[in-house]
Parts: sequence; structure tokens; C-alpha cells
Amino acid sequence: QVQLVESGGGLVQPGGSLRLSCAASGFTVNRYAMGWFRQAPGKEREGVVCIDSDSVGSKTYYKDSVKGRFTVSRDNAKNTLYLQMDSLRPEDTAVYHCATKPSYYCSGEYDSWGQGAQVTVSS
Repeated sequence: QVQLVESGGGLVQPGGSLRLSCAASGFTVNRYAMGWFRQAPGKEREGVVCIDSDSVGSKTYYKDSVKGRFTVSRDNAKNTLYLQMDSLRPEDTAVYHCATKPSYYCSGEYDSWGQGAQVTVSS
């Protein structure tokens, strides 16, 4: 059974940094594509970044507004996906979810989701 548990959210000032973690069980994080998504109040969920399986090269795909500020990574030994977020802006405020699916590639629908971690960027 696939389980995903996010942690590391919180309140940070504009320009600050946070690192989100997504601890996985029931599969290995480098086997399938994994993604980070976010949903702000009153807005639809949007993709932030996704990473292909190691089996097909681990290519990453970032939302334009986070390129150069956010970095996705995996620690296979800890079976954990990370999202390092730097130079945070108020518009990054949202609930962040990690997700996966039984596919090597990022494209398509995700079917396993974590419960989410709140990130609030405010002075």
C-alpha cells in the first residue's frame, strides 16, 4: 500500500527558505515519477515540479514561476522526496502535496497523494 507523508511546512518571511519532505512507503521513491503540487485558498491545484523515474533518466519539470528558486530531490536510502524552496514569495503560500503514480514518466494523472503541508509566506 502506497503512503506519502509530508512534513516541513510552516510560516516564513518573504525571501526565506523551507524544505518539504515526503516520506514514502509501499514503493521506492526512485522507481516511479513523483511530483509536488500546491493549492492556494480559492484556487485550483497546480503542479509545482515533477521528476521522472530513475529508470528513464530522472528528468525534472518545473513550473515557470518556481524555476531557479525551488529544487526537487530524492534520497533513496531514506525513501524520501524533498522540495527545497528558496527566495519564497507571498504567492507561494499554499498547501503543498506530494504525489506519485505507477508510471515512469511525469505526464498523466497521479493516483496517490499525501495529506499536505501548509506553507505560509508572510511578513
